[in-house]
Amino acid sequence: MKAILLVATVVVPLTAQWFHYPTPGIPRTPDGKPDLSAPAPKTRDGKPDLSGVWDTEGTKYFFNLAADGVEAPMLPEAAALYQQRLAQLQKGHPSERCIGHGPTDYETLPEPRRFVQTPAMIAILYESYNHYRQVFLDGRRLPPVTQPAYMGYSIGHWEGDTLVVETAGLDARGWLDMNGHPQTETTHITERYRRRDFGHMDLQLIIEDRNAYSKPWGVKLVLTYFADEDMIENVCENEKDYSHLVVHGKNSK
Repeated sequence: MKAILLVATVVVPLTAQWFHYPTPGIPRTPDGKPDLSAPAPKTRDGKPDLSGVWDTEGTKYFFNLAADGVEAPMLPEAAALYQQRLAQLQKGHPSERCIGHGPTDYETLPEPRRFVQTPAMIAILYESYNHYRQVFLDGRRLPPVTQPAYMGYSIGHWEGDTLVVETAGLDARGWLDMNGHPQTETTHITERYRRRDFGHMDLQLIIEDRNAYSKPWGVKLVLTYFADEDMIENVCENEKDYSHLVVHGKNSK
């Protein structure tokens, strides 16, 4: 009888947080709770202020960006690679080696992330793996890719109250989600952030890649303001799963 396929899955840890410390300067209801339905704040220059700690709910899209009937129009080679990763129960995911996942993984992962906003740049700090992104708003174009990166390179601009972020230069070894939808060095990701009130921000993710997908596709998410909490160190260390992964009873190489 063949051995059962054993593959480590990503566990979303219950990381420690700071002791309860009320977020200063945010709107509150008469009973002192954060008023998530209050109007969205603005910066001094009149732009929507996305600053603060945000979170997503659930792991549905983290595991599968094509959940709930979303179409992922994969080209044959990409579809074959995706089916292989599914058959091996996600073996080979970058997280096995404590390597960062990529923008779509981090935006769908239900762990805190902090937006730090300035007129020329927005930094997104992720509690998971202590990773970060820089979204440049200073008018520069996406750079020629000489060194692909797991988080890619990001630029942004405002369309009314919506922040539009474009990311390219991704490392082909990254995965779009835990199940293994492929990305390549020609993957282009567009994110559209719109803070509709104080506590809720709509996020649309759009994936384009002529070498993996026949047309653009993506999902819509909602980020929720993570009031009265803060982030803390969350590192990937002492990884012991990789050497024990087996497929059909044979050690993986």
